[in-house]
Amino acid sequence: MIVGLLWLLGCQLAGTLIVDATGIPLPGPVVGMLLLFVVLVLRRRDAEDDPIIQVGDYFLSHLQLFFIPAGVGVIAYLAIIRDAAVPIVVALLGSWLLGLATVGWVLNLFLRRVPSVAGTEGAPGEEIE
Repeated sequence: MIVGLLWLLGCQLAGTLIVDATGIPLPGPVVGMLLLFVVLVLRRRDAEDDPIIQVGDYFLSHLQLFFIPAGVGVIAYLAIIRDAAVPIVVALLGSWLLGLATVGWVLNLFLRRVPSVAGTEGAPGEEIE
């Protein structure tokens, strides 16, 4: 378990060092997560024996505890959130609608290019007998 935790922390540290050295506009932990992905792909071990997978499973079983800092942050900044409620709600709804429209647009493009995925052999809108 300690070995897996050291791998996770080592990848995060390496990601932070890479970001500091290169100045790329990404958070260090994100680069570390990409490094961890590369390590996991290159190692290709059995999930039962890999200490990284065991630590990841342990953290996932206690995932609800990771939401506590976010909840405390919301409570700590409740006055600011209350004062800016309208822009926050507009931003949330706008981003949701934009994401929904984007997914619909991409799906529509995909279905036009690959009509057999939709279960049809004809053009979109054609009736199948």
